[in-house]
Amino acid sequence: MAQSSGNTTQRSENQDITSGSPATGSGQVRAAEETSYGKTTIAASVVQKIAGIAAREISGVHAMGGGVSRAFGAIRERIPGGSGTSSTSGVQVEVGEKQAAVDLDIIVEYGASIVEIARAVRRNVINGVERMTGLEVIEVNIAVNDIHLPSEDGEASDTASTGQSSRVE
Repeated sequence: MAQSSGNTTQRSENQDITSGSPATGSGQVRAAEETSYGKTTIAASVVQKIAGIAAREISGVHAMGGGVSRAFGAIRERIPGGSGTSSTSGVQVEVGEKQAAVDLDIIVEYGASIVEIARAVRRNVINGVERMTGLEVIEVNIAVNDIHLPSEDGEASDTASTGQSSRVE
């Protein structure tokens, strides 16, 4: 436990460094945890990737990102070795020492309940980030930028190659 002698405070391995209270048995690690054995830090890009993967796991989420980021992502996927950022497309994060905030841009499947999908995405992102990083997720903001229609699958490649959309087949 915490013993104070002068200006130095010593804590055992089983205490939360941010509050001095005993750590929970969940095995969570704070983003900037420091022990007598060293310091653990978690990069914002790690939180960003976890949030992106967690959002994509939800049925009804067709894609992540806005139109421009998806267009660049499609180009990047065609370049050998260029697909490294696809898991973070449409995901922005702010990470502090104990907390994280997440902003997501998603495209949902037509016919799905946007409110239910947003609720499920938010819950999955919070659970994933908190479980894997120990950070408290204080907010997950979700912007639904588009709805994917099943008929758009075949037309997307036609309109992308010609730059024009056809009114008739």
